[in-house]
Amino acid sequence: MATNISLKQLKVFTTITQHKTLTSASEALFLSKAAVSMALSELEKQIGHSLFDRVNNRLILNQEGQKLLPLADELIERSQDIEQLFSHEQGLSGELKIGASDTIGNQVAPYLLRDFRDETNHTSQSLFISNSALICEKLVDYELDLALIEGKTIHPQLVSHQFSQDEMCIVCDPHSPLIRLSPLTIGDLENSAWVLREAGSGSREFFLRAIAPRIEHWHESFQLNTTEALINSVSAGLGLACLSKLAAEPAIKDGRLVELTLPLDMKRRFWLLVHKEKYQSPLLKAFIEYCHQWRKESPLGSQNRSLT
Repeated sequence: MATNISLKQLKVFTTITQHKTLTSASEALFLSKAAVSMALSELEKQIGHSLFDRVNNRLILNQEGQKLLPLADELIERSQDIEQLFSHEQGLSGELKIGASDTIGNQVAPYLLRDFRDETNHTSQSLFISNSALICEKLVDYELDLALIEGKTIHPQLVSHQFSQDEMCIVCDPHSPLIRLSPLTIGDLENSAWVLREAGSGSREFFLRAIAPRIEHWHESFQLNTTEALINSVSAGLGLACLSKLAAEPAIKDGRLVELTLPLDMKRRFWLLVHKEKYQSPLLKAFIEYCHQWRKESPLGSQNRSLT
């Protein structure tokens, strides 16, 4: 039975799960590759199991490693809680790793984090922005502490709560003949070309779920992985797009895009996700609570100080 497992060994283990190679993990930990390799070897020897499959110099977490990861993560977090308990500094401590899908990451999270910092004086947060699918993958792998995404994801290892909501819109370029149609109907979108985000993005998922089934014939003109490129492509006349009003608003105001009004429910929810087995440190709990409080006090819709 293992009796001498150290926090250093567990920290090496969790860092390797995030970085996938000994070289990258050693750089992240500011240790030599040999020291990281030795710490992992000692941990595996004490546990009596290999924790990774070695594939082309990459270390892929195996079943035994997956069993250990939630406990290792919790022990490291709890050790930080102990440090905070006996620290002379008041307030929250530790680093918070937040993942956010595109619209939230670019249009909402900066203001949420600003207000959280103002209220708590906690300033050690990182923000990783990508599509919803990759964010969830990193959350499952404990590379992120929590996620704020636009589309609901049903994953057996994740728990989701509604965080807020926003409104989607359909946009075209200023010279589109659709602008002259009044009232505009879904039928007017037959044979239309669309500029879409990549698979795994919240806006693409919304389009495919809420709009595409109502159009008999449509085709994908372009697939892009950034909202700015999507906006510019629509402005250039390459097709219609469906995206968040928060993201489209500046381009609509400056005349690069025109919003098309259709009799459709364009609201979608924002979700806060955490891993079921993730230990919720005082910092993580405080941030989750703040997100829900912030939503109630500051309805989304603009980017001024109060977001009202």
